This record gives sequence, C-alpha cells and structure tokens, in this order.
Amino acid sequence: MEQQVLQLLQATTIPDTNTIKRAEQSLRDLYRQPDYPFALLHITTHSEIDGGLRKAALTALRNYINATWSPTFEESTSQGLFLTDEARTQVRSQILAICTSPSASNDINQNLAASVVSKIASADFPDDWPELFPHLISVINTSSSDAAVVGALRVLHELVDSGLSDEQFFGVARELVNGLQHVAVDTGHGQVVQAMALRVLGACFDNLEQVLQTEHAPAAKAFLNESMQKWMSYFMGTLKQPLPEVSMADSQNDTNTVISRWKDFVAVKTQVIQMLVKVKKVYTASLTPHVFELFQIIWEDLTRSSPAYTQLFVESDGEGKLVDADGLSYTLDALVIEAIDFLSSILKAKAVRTELNRQTQQAGTEQHATPWLQELLRVMVDYAVIPKEEEQMWQLDANIYLSETTSQTANYTPRTACAELITQTLMEWMSSTIVHALVQFIGTSQSASTTTWKTCESAFYLLNQAIKELKSLDITLDQETTTHILQQTSAYTNDPNPFLKGGAHLTLSSVFAVAPDGFNEAAIKSLASAITSFGQDDSEVVNACGLIAITQYLEVLPSATTKPYQATIVESIRNYLSQYDLQDDLEDSDDIKSALIIMLRDAMLLDTVKVYETPALDLFFNLASDGAGNFMICDLLTETFELLVQSVANQGTRAYIKLCEKVIPSLSGAFHISSLRGEPNLAELASELVSKLAEFGSDPLPEGFISVLMPPLQSILMQATDGSVIRPATTAVSHMLNKGTSQFLAWNHEGKSSVELSLTIVDRLISSPDIEESAADEVGSLASSLIDKCGAEVLGSYLSDLLRAVAVRLATAERIPFIQSLLMVFASLAIKVPRDVVNFLQDININGRSGLNVVMTKWLDNSVHFAGFEEIRLNCIALSKIYSLHDSRIESITVKGDLVVVETGRIKTRSQARLNPDTYTSISAPLKILKLLIDELKNAATSQFTNLAAARAAAEALDDEDDDADSLASNDGDADGDDWEDLATTGDGSLDLGSAKVRSELMGLAGEGGGLGSSSNVDRIRDDQSVEYLIGWFKEEAGKQGFSDMFAQLKAEEQKVLQDLVR
Repeated sequence: MEQQVLQLLQATTIPDTNTIKRAEQSLRDLYRQPDYPFALLHITTHSEIDGGLRKAALTALRNYINATWSPTFEESTSQGLFLTDEARTQVRSQILAICTSPSASNDINQNLAASVVSKIASADFPDDWPELFPHLISVINTSSSDAAVVGALRVLHELVDSGLSDEQFFGVARELVNGLQHVAVDTGHGQVVQAMALRVLGACFDNLEQVLQTEHAPAAKAFLNESMQKWMSYFMGTLKQPLPEVSMADSQNDTNTVISRWKDFVAVKTQVIQMLVKVKKVYTASLTPHVFELFQIIWEDLTRSSPAYTQLFVESDGEGKLVDADGLSYTLDALVIEAIDFLSSILKAKAVRTELNRQTQQAGTEQHATPWLQELLRVMVDYAVIPKEEEQMWQLDANIYLSETTSQTANYTPRTACAELITQTLMEWMSSTIVHALVQFIGTSQSASTTTWKTCESAFYLLNQAIKELKSLDITLDQETTTHILQQTSAYTNDPNPFLKGGAHLTLSSVFAVAPDGFNEAAIKSLASAITSFGQDDSEVVNACGLIAITQYLEVLPSATTKPYQATIVESIRNYLSQYDLQDDLEDSDDIKSALIIMLRDAMLLDTVKVYETPALDLFFNLASDGAGNFMICDLLTETFELLVQSVANQGTRAYIKLCEKVIPSLSGAFHISSLRGEPNLAELASELVSKLAEFGSDPLPEGFISVLMPPLQSILMQATDGSVIRPATTAVSHMLNKGTSQFLAWNHEGKSSVELSLTIVDRLISSPDIEESAADEVGSLASSLIDKCGAEVLGSYLSDLLRAVAVRLATAERIPFIQSLLMVFASLAIKVPRDVVNFLQDININGRSGLNVVMTKWLDNSVHFAGFEEIRLNCIALSKIYSLHDSRIESITVKGDLVVVETGRIKTRSQARLNPDTYTSISAPLKILKLLIDELKNAATSQFTNLAAARAAAEALDDEDDDADSLASNDGDADGDDWEDLATTGDGSLDLGSAKVRSELMGLAGEGGGLGSSSNVDRIRDDQSVEYLIGWFKEEAGKQGFSDMFAQLKAEEQKVLQDLVR
C-alpha cells in the first residue's frame, strides 16, 4: 500500500486540477484500509523521500484524522471508526515521536505533526491518552536536544491553544508552567527554545484569563502570585541584555547577515514583551510592583537599540517584519514596535506618572522643556524617521505614501507606533504641553548642524499627528505657539526634499484647525501656496501632500474665506488629471483618486451656484467613469453627489432643474456606454446617482426626468441578474415614482404603460429563477410605492395580482432582508386597512395553506430580525393594528414561541447543531405579536436610559430628555479607578471606553454626517415616538376583555416590562 499511497501523493502535487481531485478522492477511498495511516506515517519518516511528499503525507494524515478519528470532530464524515484500539495507540505513539524526534530538521513538517497530535488529543486526552502530557513535560525537562524540546513545545502550544478545555488546562497548568520556566532559564538550550517556551506560556495566559472567571479563580491567583515572582526576574533580565555585538562596518552591504545573527535573540525579547502585555491584561497586579523598573528598562533598551535600527532600516534597506515557521517575529523593527507599544501602555501606570509628574512640575512654567520629555521625544523622532525601503517605495508610488500618511492602511510600523504613543498616551495625559514640547524639540534640532532632513521630517510628522489630536480634543493653541509653528514650517514649503516639503504643507494645513483668532491672513497665504504646489511639483509625494493639505484648508477655514478659490482649486484638479491617464497611470492609485474626489467635493460645495462655471461636474463624471469598479470610490462618489444634490435642492426648484439639465445627459450617457461596453459597474454607479438625484430632488421632478432615465433603468431591471446593479436601479425607480408620480404614470414605452412595465419588473424580481433573493431586497419598496401612488383605481385587478404574487413568494423566501422587503408591502397596507389585508390573505390558497397562515407565520417568525429604524417602527404599528382586530382567524394561527434551552454543559458546535437543532415552543399568533411588541418597547425605551424606570419617566415627560442624558453621562466613568489602562487602543486591538477621545469618536458616529448618516436628535425623536405609541396602545388594549388572559401567558420578565413602563 505504501507505494500506492506515494503515487497518489505525487499526483496531488501535479499542477492539474482534475488530476489533483482524482488523487484526493482515491486517498479518501483508502480511509477504510487499516494500513493507510501507517503508510502515511512511514512516508513521513522516510529520509530518502522528497520533503514535499513527506509534507503531503502529513497533510493527508491530518485530513484522515479529521474525518475518521472521532465522531465529535466537526469534519468527521465517517459512520464508524476504522482502527482498533491497538492501532490507534500505535498512531498516537508514532506521530508523537515525529514531533519530539531529536533529529527533526523541518519546522513545517514538525508543526504539521504537532497539529495532528493536538487534534487527536482534543478527543483522546486524558482518558485514552493519559501518557501524552507527562511525556511532553519529560521531554522539555530532560532532553538535551533543542529539536526535541522545540517539537514538544510545538505540541504543547497546539494543545494549550486549542486542544484543552478549561478544566483540563487547570489540571496541568502548574506542572506545565514550571516546566516552561525550567526551559526558559536553562542556558543549555538555544534562544529559539526560550522563545518557543514563552510562546507556550503566552497561550497558558490566554487560558488563565478564562480560568479566572471560574470557581478556580482563587487558586489561579495564588498560583500566578507564586510563579510571577520567578518569571519577572527572567523577563527583566532578558530585556536588560543589549543586542549581541556585530561588526556593522563589515555588514553594511549585507544587512541580512546582521538580522540572521540577531534572529533568536530578538525573537526572545519580542516574546518577553508580548508576555508582559498578556500578564498586564490577565493579572495586572503582578506587574504593579515592577512597573517603574520596567518603564526604565524598556526606555533604556529603546535608546540603546536606536543606532542599530537606524543602521539597519534607515541607512540601509534591511528587510523587516519577518516571522519564522512558528510565527515568531525575529527582526529588530518588530521588537521596536512591541517595545514602543508597551512603553505607551506603561506610561499610564500610576507609579510612572507620579514620578514623571513630579519631575515635570519642578520645571514650573517650562514643563514642555522637561528633560525626560525632551529625551522621550528624541527617541520617538529617531524611530519615526522614514525607513530607506519606504523612502524608495514612496518615491515610486505616491499612492502608498498617501495611504500611510493618512493612516488609511493596516501597515503598522515603528513610525506609526511613535505617533500612537504621542497622540493616544502623551496627549491624553499632558494635552497641548506635548505640542509645545515638540515645537521646542524642533527649534533645538533646527539649530543643530547635524540634523538631517529625515530627522526634521520625522519631527514634523509627529507634530502634525499631535496637532490633529488637539483638534479631535477641541483644544485651541495659544498665539505664541501657533506663531512658532508657522515660522518653523513655512521655511520648508519650498525645500528641495519632497518629503520635507510635503510634510511642511501637511503640518501647516493642520495647525490652522487649532489656531486662535487672528491667523486668517496666514491661512489664506498657506492655502494659496498649497494650491500652487499641487499639480505643478515634479514630485508625486508633494502633489499627494497638496491634495490632503488643500482638503484640510477647505475643512477648517470659513467658506467665505475659501469661496474665491473655488475656480482655482477645480482648475488645479483639472491640470493634475490632464497629466495622467486614469486607467493607466493611476490604475492602482485608489487613495489618490479618493483624495481627488474629496477635494473636488469640498470645492464644489463651496458655491453650488457657481459650480457650473467650472469644469467640476465634468471632472466628477470623468472620475466616476474610471472609478465605477471600485466599491470604496463608488461610495465616495455617491456621497459626493448626494451632498451636491441636497445643497442645490435647498436653493429651490429652479436651481435643481439647472442641475438636472447638466447631469442627466451625463447619466444617460453612462448607461449607454455601460450597455455598449458591457460594464455593469458603470450602470450600477449611474443607478446609484439617479437614485440620489431623485430622492433628494424637488417634488415634482423636472419635465423629461422620467422619459430620459426610466428606459435604461427599465432595461436593467428586465435583463440584469446581478444584485449589485438591480438593487440601486430598483431604488431609483421607486424614488422616481414617489417624486414624479404624474410624469411617471404618463410615461410609456413600446406601447406599454408605466404601470404595466413596473408590475412586470416587480414580477420578474420576485418570481424569476434567474434573480437571487439578495438582488431583490428593494422590490418591496417599489411594490409599496406602486400601491401607494397608484391605488386601486389605477392598478385595478393588477393590485390583487401583485399582492398575491408577493404572498406566494413569501412562502419560499429565505433571506431576512428579502423577507422584510416583501412583508413591508403588507405592513404598509395593514396600517391603513388591516381588516382588508386579513380578508384578502385568507382567500388566497398557497400550496394548500391559506395565504393568511403563510404570511403571518413568516411575518412573526422573522420580525425580530428586521433592520432599519423606520421599518421597525412601521412593522410594530402594523402588527398592533392586526392584533387589535381580535380576529378569530389570526387567533387560530400557531407560530414559533420561545427557544427551548437545553443545558448540556458544552459549547454547541456546528456539527452538534446539525444533530440537535434548536427547538421552540408553539404559541398563538396574537401572543407572539404581544411578545414582539413588548420586546420592541423595551428596546426602544431603554436605548438611551440605564433602566426601565428612567425610560418610563422619559416616556411620560419627554421634556426632561436633556436632564436624563446628563444623568446618564455622569455615570459614564471608570469603575475601578485603575490608572494603568490603555486609554485608547489596547494591546489586543480592542477599544478602551475610558478614553474621552474614543467615547467622543464613537458618539460622533451617530451624530456626524460622515458617520452613520443620521443625527442623534433624529434618532431620539423617532425612538420616543415608538415608545409613546406603544405605551398608548398597550394601555388601550389592557382595558379590553381577554387581555388579562394573554398577560398571564407572558414570561415574568415580559410582564415586568409592561408593569414598569405601562401603568
């Protein structure tokens, strides 16, 4: 069999899809053969077989284990186990031997073997494999082979990370951590062993975090207190060690040699810092006694490593952010990032801030010149300089420079880490003092003859970030500091170095957002300078900075000041674009295109009356034609167009008509080009723009609007199958029908009336097998508009046909958004004529069931998942109207009630969910309606308040809203008062809501136009309307006969909601 398996494995490496599929199926056919896993194991350990085939054998073994070893595995496909207990023991023994072999030389294969062991252990340990853990501990405690110990550590990491339950882990934690400590301090092993031991320790702390939430918490804390005393000595001792001596002069032409020599040492130190981050997260108390010493060690290490970092990455183009097969980072830049992030975190510790505050206060009024602060800024400036590799890359591709400068990239570097430390730690603590300190540092640096352009640019970069943070905190600079900044930066706006010149423009454009009164003239001068530089500089870096700078000026300066520059700015954009082919030269420059659109948007909105005197709209449609295939750019274009339409429409009907005369030919042309070239993306964008033009336009729409734009939309909706173009086209037609009803009804095409064509569109969207449900999410809105605007007198018999088609389609609908869309047709009608809706549905037969039963079952089963504030509110009103009918036909319908919870003590996996699906109680439709309305009342009432009592008080006295909001805000604090918290972004990437900045940004999502789109005031009014309506409705129903019986069938918590809110 071994030869047969080897041939099949060879076939899986052939670059032919069909051959690979046949080979993989043949391997699966061998699963029932008891010799199959042993053949794979023999191939894996055969030294004369190619390494790639041995890896393929391990992969095949892993697939075999997943599919056949245990029925508890989610990947399990077998109906039984194919190996005897004896054979299973042999497999376990042999695969573990591969992991811990002293002669192991392939990290990838050993990692694969470790994952197989972990998978088997998740099913067999400890009952069927009790010797596994003792064997692994024995290897790491007694083996002198680094390969064997690393192999054991790899298995332990897999086990701790994903193979052990909390109970299993707690049972072995003490012995495991003690064994890891033995490995870490044992100088007989290499540093890679130490790094691997720390990696396993990190996984242990991830599990300990869960254990601390169980009944084992006291024992776990006692164990942590005991073990951390030993570990802290090791951690600090390791961090104090300097980088190994390497002759930098001999390695100037080979930075990889230096990286290789430092690899294991850097990996260990990186793991130590990552461990400290985890310890802080899991059990901060164990670090508190050492916090100031840790602060000093990290700072000293960063200072000591700065020359080496400069040599490797600033003066040379050393390759950074490298990781080995185990995921261990081993390059100096990664260590620097970890160290800066941890320094940022530890700067928030009470002991550290107390001492630094003491030193700062000794400086009196010159706190910004405090030695420790100036020295810290010097270190940050050193690490924030542009690395040589980035410098070369940015000069070739300004788009990358733009994305990293504006933080629109996931690329986290020492440069961005320094900016985070200054803005998220120092600025939160010392506010504008940090800006003053940076100004002081820049002034000192500029007077030093040894200062390079990179140092100067780095300081400007950090100053710019700090100024933007000041803006977010709504702090204004004093006049003297503002003047110093202008003097320091203005001199560099004509510097020959593009990075320094661009950085100066960016800093200048930021400072006016926080400048006091009296700098308007300087701001206009700087704006004019930025406009002159943009598009005319030989460097694309400078042009990219000009894009951002001009946009920032337009954002912060009064429109009366910038309005005279509208034509000049638009002309600069035209000149810039004339130098490039959007599809060739800027093909991959999405960030530059986005910045151009934003700059054009802000320029157009300066004066929408005079926008027609510029080529702005032509430029917009040129950018739209090119960017139609990019989702983010399309969103930006749509938002820009929406703002333009709203601004113009606010000026009156005549202004809106003029806009339509300008843009409708371009939109019509876009549809035509899309049809000719087969570019559905362009049709999608054009549909989005038409939708916005109609939605925010005047009522009625200008003459000719429908006759020009309806034909291409009708063609799309009758031919397209892609939801991305169908959805906006459907929405556009719906808005056109709502805003231009008389014009819409008068329109006809090829002898068919608009009503007939619209009904044909609706029928296709809900009935055609070519249309997926996701493509028809907006069809309900269109159907509702037809019914609302046309009425029974226009629709005639078509009305019943339309409603019948919607009801029939609901019977088979599966996606929640599609179901909601269709149900809203009946909800809208039920608000007006609930009894007519019930009568109509009762008379429909859908596959042997009444339409009323089908629709109400689908409605009540899915209401809880509905989205959209207005839609949810209308849904509640419609359901309340149906309930108030007290119709026996509704009362006879049985629907899903509450989830039946079965406590198994286990996490419910996908495979277990398939075997044991959720079950629900059965209740009457009226009772379900009550439950849904109570749930919505609770959600609507408590969305702003801390408890139901406060919500009820607000519902009874809406005039006290502001007082309630103030009282809510007063409770929004840090309960534990621990000063050592990541106030912005924590080490694991989560947000700390203790940060005033983070809170304000999150709150801003609901209140600013650029966020979620609607203001908090609008949401509050709508929410109170729902609460007020439902409370009134419940009061009315509570007085009717039979309500007490329904109330008795509610759960206790549901009864309490009504008792608290409706009295």
